[in-house]
Amino acid sequence: MPSFACSNGSTPSASDRRRYYIGLGGNIGDCRRTFSAAAGLLVKGGVRIRKTSSLYRAEPVGPRDQPWFWNAVLAVESPLAPREMLQLAKAIEFGLGRKPGLRHGPRPLDIDILLAGRTVLRSAGLEIPHPRLAERRFVLVPLAEIAPRAVHPVRRKTILSLLRETGDRSSVIRMRSAGAFLSSLSRNVPSFTSKK
Repeated sequence: MPSFACSNGSTPSASDRRRYYIGLGGNIGDCRRTFSAAAGLLVKGGVRIRKTSSLYRAEPVGPRDQPWFWNAVLAVESPLAPREMLQLAKAIEFGLGRKPGLRHGPRPLDIDILLAGRTVLRSAGLEIPHPRLAERRFVLVPLAEIAPRAVHPVRRKTILSLLRETGDRSSVIRMRSAGAFLSSLSRNVPSFTSKK
């Protein structure tokens, strides 16, 4: 299992922390348990979880002959720079069973950086905002739940506006088990603050 500890072991001041919105997805195994484990490893890696969406089920985008996905979005703060946050996310994916496979195919866990404040970044292996954010209801729906007025720094529109305008008509269903997900995080993840 990779190490997830902060590099300097210190507690950053508020001015040192960056705000991110992180998408979680998966359709193999017990995804609710995997999401909780991923949240715990994010915290261990220096990330403070400030808010979480409900859990959603969404029909697959891409190959249709696979299970529906579970999805959620976390609002977090961290001193990590975007590239460091990506490295942490990939290490957690690997540690929780993610393996290379078919694009948009089945997987136990997918962690995506959706937004990072006003940051706009285009580099090899990392684009912020996420390049398909405005085209995916399975991301827009949970993101709009917790940050409807957050602004996409390229399109200059709120997340709620992007959700209303998207051409994606795939099914995204809010699950009744969302409350259990929230309470599970608040019980099991240190420094978790739920703001419903």
